[in-house]
Amino acid sequence: MPSIAELNKYEAETRGEFGIGSAAQFGSADLRKAVHVNENFRRANFTSADMRESDFSGCTFNGAYLEKAVAYKTNFSGADLSDTLMDRMVLNEANFTNAVLVRSVLTRSDLGGAIIVGADFSDAVIDLPQKQALCKYASGTNPVTGVSTRASLGCGNSRRNAYGTPSSPLLSAPPQQLLDRDGFCDQGTGLCEATK
Repeated sequence: MPSIAELNKYEAETRGEFGIGSAAQFGSADLRKAVHVNENFRRANFTSADMRESDFSGCTFNGAYLEKAVAYKTNFSGADLSDTLMDRMVLNEANFTNAVLVRSVLTRSDLGGAIIVGADFSDAVIDLPQKQALCKYASGTNPVTGVSTRASLGCGNSRRNAYGTPSSPLLSAPPQQLLDRDGFCDQGTGLCEATK
């Protein structure tokens, strides 16, 4: 319908809905080895985009949609990725040096080999195995927020959620206890808690 196309064009020209953001549409776009330094992509759509080996350093992505995008070896150093939806992304060896990922959703994303020196993951939603892998080498303090990378990931925090994350609720759940027919834990299973 032409009216929707005109509205989308108007939003893009006025920097997004209500003048907030870019409303840029990069869904399924081929952005391999693209250079976009210090640009505003607030509330933009990068769903399923191919961003391999691109440079998005210093860019603002607040509230952007990046789900299912491929960002292998992409440079996000110094970028503001807070409040972004980044689930099911390929982020292998991506550079997040000094990036802000506060409240980002990174469920089911692959962060293998990502550079996270000085990145702030405060209140981000990350699958437990990814978080544990990142904690093995997390270091630095974010220059913008002043939060250490290890603290933002909750590394070494014994108070972590006992039941995992929303995307993998049983990953860190306590072992199941098998009950006998009277409703008590069957000691023969070896899964009962030790009695003191």
